Amino acid sequence: MASLLNSDNDGTSPSKSIADLPPDYRPSAEEDFMNPRQLEYFRQRLWDWKKQILSEAEGTLAVLQNEPLREPDLNDRASSETDWSIELRTRDRQRKLISKIDAALRRIEDGEYGYCEVTGEPISLGRLEARPIATMTVEAQERHERQEKISRDD
Repeated sequence: MASLLNSDNDGTSPSKSIADLPPDYRPSAEEDFMNPRQLEYFRQRLWDWKKQILSEAEGTLAVLQNEPLREPDLNDRASSETDWSIELRTRDRQRKLISKIDAALRRIEDGEYGYCEVTGEPISLGRLEARPIATMTVEAQERHERQEKISRDD
């Protein structure tokens, strides 16, 4: 796992700083949208999120390797297996999340971060704060979800 964190396959190494940030910096609507400080802020947030996920995954892997499921009681074993199944599903979702984080980091490098992939409009800073991997404005996301629902209902 650590090798995933240290790899620079997508050119978005955490050592590449776009702009210096004060420790209490938060993007605001009074600034130019996606200026170097905002980009650096979101890049750092994404990298921190990725590091946290990878660290949790390493912990899960260590526990799985060191604590085999050998419960003598069938009910205890079933309970342990259920717990580990849930844990592994969570880690799988997080693996998929890492690929979205990597895609967001690439969008920062490419100058596309913060803009809706459907309309090209800026994604609100509030939405990006809540979901830094967002690729669409709230309105475009809602239209997309309505279309998905309609096509599922057909």
